[in-house]
Order: sequence, then C-alpha cells, then structure tokens
Amino acid sequence: MEEKIKSRGGEIWLDTQASGACGPKVHVGSNPTLGIMKKQKRLKIIPLGGLGEVGRNMMLLETQEGILIVEMGFRLPEESMPGIDYIIPNISYLKGKEKKILGVVFTHGHYDHIGAVPYLIDKIWRPGLRLFASPLTRGIILKRQEDFPYQPKLEIETVKDGSKIRLNSLKIEFFRQNHNIPGNLGLFIKTPVGNIFHTSDFKFDKNPINDLPTDFQKLKRLGNQKILLLMSDSTGAEEEGKSLSEKEIFENLGSIFGQVRGRIIAATFASLINRIGQIISLSEKYKRRVCIEGFSMKTNVEIAKNLGYLKTKSRFLKPKEVANFPDSKITILCTGAQGETAAALMRIVNKEHSSIRLRRGDSVILSSSIVPGNERTVQVLKDNILRQGAQVFHYKMMDIHAGGHAQKEELKQMIKILKPRFFLPIHGQYSMLVSHAQIAQEAGLSEKNIIVAENGQVINLGSKTIFIEKRSVPSNYVMVDGLGVGDVGEIVLRDRQQLAQDGMFVIVAIIDRQTGRVRGSPDIISRGFVYLRESKELLAQTRKRVIKIVNRATLSGGAVNWSYVKGEIRDEIGQFLYNKTQRRPIILPVVIEV
Repeated sequence: MEEKIKSRGGEIWLDTQASGACGPKVHVGSNPTLGIMKKQKRLKIIPLGGLGEVGRNMMLLETQEGILIVEMGFRLPEESMPGIDYIIPNISYLKGKEKKILGVVFTHGHYDHIGAVPYLIDKIWRPGLRLFASPLTRGIILKRQEDFPYQPKLEIETVKDGSKIRLNSLKIEFFRQNHNIPGNLGLFIKTPVGNIFHTSDFKFDKNPINDLPTDFQKLKRLGNQKILLLMSDSTGAEEEGKSLSEKEIFENLGSIFGQVRGRIIAATFASLINRIGQIISLSEKYKRRVCIEGFSMKTNVEIAKNLGYLKTKSRFLKPKEVANFPDSKITILCTGAQGETAAALMRIVNKEHSSIRLRRGDSVILSSSIVPGNERTVQVLKDNILRQGAQVFHYKMMDIHAGGHAQKEELKQMIKILKPRFFLPIHGQYSMLVSHAQIAQEAGLSEKNIIVAENGQVINLGSKTIFIEKRSVPSNYVMVDGLGVGDVGEIVLRDRQQLAQDGMFVIVAIIDRQTGRVRGSPDIISRGFVYLRESKELLAQTRKRVIKIVNRATLSGGAVNWSYVKGEIRDEIGQFLYNKTQRRPIILPVVIEV
C-alpha cells in the first residue's frame, strides 16, 4: 500500500510494501520505506509490447514536451490462434497525442522490432514526423512498405554508430552493438531527469563475422556519464555462461561443408544477415553455386548486397537451374527453419516446390534455435526430412547457431560496466525478466532500484526515484489477419478455436408461410463434426427434434419470432448433440419462409 502526503517544498511517499524478488513498485531515495522527494521533473516509460513476451517490441518515453517511440515490432501467433498472421502492439494510448510524438527510432532490422510499421504508421503519421534507422534497417522497412502502397510515403533519416540527434529535450546518441544482423544500434538518451541507456538486442562477441567486435571503450565512456536507468535485453537471461561467437559457428558450418558430398540445403531466418553471409562465403570457398529461396530472404540479401554488408560477386542460381549442376556443387539457402507452412523449406520437404525436391544424399542444415511454441512443428519437419533419406544438422547436435542475445555472464558484465542507478529488464518472457533482475542484484544493484514491469504498466522515473504507477494503458493483442487489422477479437478467435476443435453443424429448415409447418425434412450440413454417411441415425433424430421445435413455436397461429426459434434450435440441438457425442460444434440454424 502506498500513502502520499503533500508537504511544502515537495511530496512525501510512505512505502509500506515489502520488497519482493522483483523489487517493490515504489522506490524513494536510499531508504526503502520512507523518502522525501523534492518537486522534480518526471519521465514516463510505457512498454506497449516486448515485456512478458518475446517479440512485439514497442516502448514509449514520455516527457512533458513529447513522446519518443522506440521500435514497432510484431510477434508470430500462438498455436491457439488459427488464421492469425501477426500480433502487433495496441497503440490506442497514442490516439489524440499524435502531435506530441517527437519521433520514432529503430534499433535494428528484425521484424520483432520493425514488423508492425505497415500496420501502425498511418495511425500516428503526420507531416514532419521524424523516423531514424541504420542504413540496413531503413532499407528493409522501405522495401517492405512497397507492399503497402496505400500507406504514407516514409522518409527515414539514416543514423549510424556515433550519430547524435536532438528531439526537443531528448538528446540521443546511437552506438553499435553486436547482434546477428548488421546495423544494430543501442541508444544513449539524455533526458531532463537523467541519462537512459537502451542496449537493444545485443551480445558481446570478440570475434564476429562480417562485423566489428564490441567497443568496450565506448561502453565505458558512456557509463562514465552517470547512467540513471539501464534498460537491457533479457532474452538470454536464463542461459548460463556466454553466447557463442559467430567465429565458432562459422568454423562448425565449415566442417559440414567440408564433409558432405550431396546438396546442402541451409535454412535460417530471412533477417539473419550474418548467418546468410557465412553460408554464402562457405559455398564460394567450396565452389558451390548458391540458390536463394524465400521472398523475404531474397529481398534482404539484395538490400544487404547493395549496402555492402554482403560481399559476393557470384550470381545466384534460379531454382530451375539447380538441376544443371552436380549435387556436390549446390547450396540451397532458404527460409523455413521454424517449419513455417508457406516457407521455402517446407514446400521442398512437402514436395510442393515447383522445381526442387528433397532426395537421398541431401544435407539439411537448420541454422536457428527453435522459437518457443514451435517445438512440435520443427520436430515434424525434421522427421519428414529424415524419412526422405536426407541428413539433418541442427543446433542441438553441434554449434551451428548462436542467438544474438547476451547470456548471464555478458548481462552481468554490461551492468558492471555501466553502473546504473536504476535497472529495468526488457525484451523477454516474464521469467527472463525476473532472471535478469536477479543478475542485476548479483552485479551489485540494490533490490529496491530494480523494476520488473509488464506491458501496459507506466514506469514513473525521476532523478532519484522510480516506481510503477497504479494506472495502466491498453496493451492487449491486436491481431492481423490478411488485410484486417484488429477486426479479429476474442469472440472471433474463440469461434475459430471451436470450429477447429468440434466443427460446424448447419441446419436448414424450410417453413410454409401459411401453415407454419416445416416443409419436407430439414437439410443438414456437417463440417468437421461427423461424417454424414456414417451418422444416419443421429441425423434422423436431429431432424425430428428440429421439426418438433418449429411446430411447438407455431402452435398459437400468431406471428412467430423466428430469431427466438433459431435460438431454441441452437440450444436444444446443441445439448442433444453433446449428449450423443460429447462434442460441441458451432450450430448455425437457418430458417427460410416460403
């Protein structure tokens, strides 16, 4: 419980909450129970996504002068969301505040950080709105916008390591961070209340491939400027030790290229530019021609080549040209390591690809870790590859994938370098955030200076205090289905789940307008519930009950409320079918008067 007593010269907060493992919600000064705050400027940090989940990253930094938006990402749907393409942040909090938005900054080009741009940007767009991204991130965003011609034409300002911008009272310095995509930038933000450090997704890699190693001297220089709040990536916070170097991954991939004699089919994320570059380099070393399959991967490779991030002079093969070369001279680089239904690898494995078929002697490299929730899908993919006589290499067999996220030792090192006053773990499931909070305590931060927050909560930051406000803002899922954004809600989703689970049962009754009686026998259509030819007795009983319900409603001879009759059919037939089958299909009664 929190009491607030106004006093001259400021306010007094009495914090009567006991400190928990995640830190109390209200912290004042150095005293955990009683502190005095002089009237001071405040800054609000509002996560709309990315806290308590992996993906959908979006955060607001709000001062009295305006709002800075950091990221606009999406996440993929869960298995319980049939038909949904993506899940994006809810930005209803920004409605009516469009003129207060100072700008939007993007840290890197992964879709969990930029993927929601086409679905959200028109809702906050105004002439003069400033957007900032590194060259590769900018290129990926603008290329994708071409698929949304009705969206406003975006002007994105290019920033790089060392770039500095000013947005009203906020001063932002960008600095490079190792990840698994070029052009990844962390944020050093000078605000009216103090300096904020946003790590972006990162890892410490002394031997990266096609990238520069971590600039520890720069991190120390920024840390010496007194960091008020550190916001740090938590995705690897439950993993012991340090993340693997890309050099190790490159060497292990090289051992596969050196030993296999058949075709190599390498699948990874379309945005994992560093890994794509490694596979292309190894193919050239072992004199293999490369065919790239997957629209998003082709697009990203072309952008990276044009910007100089991928250095290759080889011409990529078209799928039809693959058959013109010996198997030992072919690498097929594609999307689909997560078993996505429409991805290139899945189409090859399922024999749905127009010109490439999997065959005995092929070696399939799955160079990505499994996204939580995709375990079953990836297992089925591996089984289907093996059934066709191909060999599978995956990250659990050998180190052929390294996530782009710092693990426990690196996270602790980052905290010790920066020495922040307050700490807010970001980017990760709730358990990851809690684990990161514990790492911060081990690194020497006081428990009362650590906040574990979730989407929608409002973190109130001052020069000496940080706490979570009692109010929250909308942060629920907004689902994208085809061209529809937000038009599929919980009710529609529940209907889809029920259809997937128990099917649909349509009953069509033709009513004689003069007599009020059912003409003939009601028609029944079943989809996903029972096979009609094998359920004749059940259908006969259902028809008798429908006729009985209609006749009962028309006995009085007056006007009939057919909406009420359809409700009676839905309820009574639903209960009857459940008693007979223990299943609850969606029942759609149709009454037609003739």
